[in-house]
Amino acid sequence: TMYMNGEGVQKDTREGVRWYRKAAEQGFLDAQFNLGIAYGSGRGVAKDDSKAARWYRLAAEQGDAEAQATLGAMYTMGIGVRRDNGKALRWYREATDQGYAEAQAALGAMYQRGNGVPKDSAAAAGWYRKAAAQGVAEAQWLLGRMYADGEGVPQDDVQAYAWMAISGMGRMEFSRSIFDALRERMTSSQIDAARKLFNEYAAKALP
Repeated sequence: TMYMNGEGVQKDTREGVRWYRKAAEQGFLDAQFNLGIAYGSGRGVAKDDSKAARWYRLAAEQGDAEAQATLGAMYTMGIGVRRDNGKALRWYREATDQGYAEAQAALGAMYQRGNGVPKDSAAAAGWYRKAAAQGVAEAQWLLGRMYADGEGVPQDDVQAYAWMAISGMGRMEFSRSIFDALRERMTSSQIDAARKLFNEYAAKALP
């Protein structure tokens, strides 16, 4: 890691990868994960998504939630592995069992779209809510959209406004036109209630 970042030594990513590999081949989880990052980004080695997936899988099998979620995303998109929603679902669930927020958001998306599971908007909203409460801006926005549309949850503009606004504070590049349209149809009392709810949620859900 010191070679990768140039801490105390001259930066040399190839040398960093060499030491990561020595540790990874002895089963050291963090080194396996970092080799996955190196191969996925082409940092210190030639970019190779299939090798990235191999190292992520070794870390995931040792229980690393971030590696599990990353491997789930690779199966979802077919990066370095054959696209397989069933395997994506398996790895996302492994990560969500550990409370990993990004995997919760990804699982919500699978339920919302019906990828690898029967489409279930209520389940999607439930997973988005878990991730939103942990500060995942995309999940906050999507949960807000579901409240705005009454998808999987009772239609509620106050909840929609609060979650959409929080997603912007979390640096989510949301659609201003959608948010403005929501605000235009709300009464002043609803907006006041939404701002109060925003403050309550923001104290817990902002990164």
